[in-house]
Amino acid sequence: MKKILFALILLSNIGFAQITAPKKEWRQLFNGKNLKGWDIKIRNYELNDNFANTFSVKDKKIVVNYDGYDKFNQRYGHLFYKENFSYYKIATEYRFVGNQANEGEGWAFRNSGIMVHGQPASSMTKNQDFPISIEVQLLGGKSDGKPRTTCNLCTPGTNVVYEGKFDTRHCISSKSKTYDGDQWVRAEVEVLGDSLIRHYINGELVMSYEKPTIGGGNVGSFDPMFKLDGKPLTEGSISLQSESHPIEFRKVEILNLKGCMDPKAKNFKSYYVKEDNGTCKY
Repeated sequence: MKKILFALILLSNIGFAQITAPKKEWRQLFNGKNLKGWDIKIRNYELNDNFANTFSVKDKKIVVNYDGYDKFNQRYGHLFYKENFSYYKIATEYRFVGNQANEGEGWAFRNSGIMVHGQPASSMTKNQDFPISIEVQLLGGKSDGKPRTTCNLCTPGTNVVYEGKFDTRHCISSKSKTYDGDQWVRAEVEVLGDSLIRHYINGELVMSYEKPTIGGGNVGSFDPMFKLDGKPLTEGSISLQSESHPIEFRKVEILNLKGCMDPKAKNFKSYYVKEDNGTCKY
């Protein structure tokens, strides 16, 4: 197994193809009807207090809106799926719509994110702004002719190894194109425990980094027991972000990459990369 992971890391530097699987193998985390299976945490509010109906479902889409806000007031929010994951691929189709909430920060214009390897929603304090996590930053273009990449990396309370070096920058830009307007974009994140993470936009690899760990700043009002600097991030929560600009998600799906790797078993999957042969069925 160590040889397989080493090969994955090595091949990532030369454009190794995406892990693929039949459509039926993807598990839908969003049922298109309601937010069953999800937790809501908005800064300054208790767990599952969905202030002003920030997160809702309309026309089979998860909608993040601020119609009930007088001003944003740094009320950052996150919609957490209620399970932790370790080796997987998470994908969502998103688009930015409408106008930014009143007094939303300039940097948050057409800005949202997919948080991976995060702390549980229940472990966040009432006034905590962001979960300690790896953020796959989603950005929309400003329609001004200037490049604005998406599927970037940001690190609230975390660090990574980028291009072979321990990197403490809070945000690092990807190599993606700019996506203006309200077009739908598919973002995929391949997460291999504490070894390797890759970002894809519309099937194109745009970023890769390694060895995510807890550490660094850019997260406030957290409980210190959940910020053990230097600890490798082997698993964690997945959440979608609310940062003051309306956004819609029409699909959220996950492909598990950990399981039975014995070809003789009934539940063997050729695309698994992490062995868990205790789950094999014969």
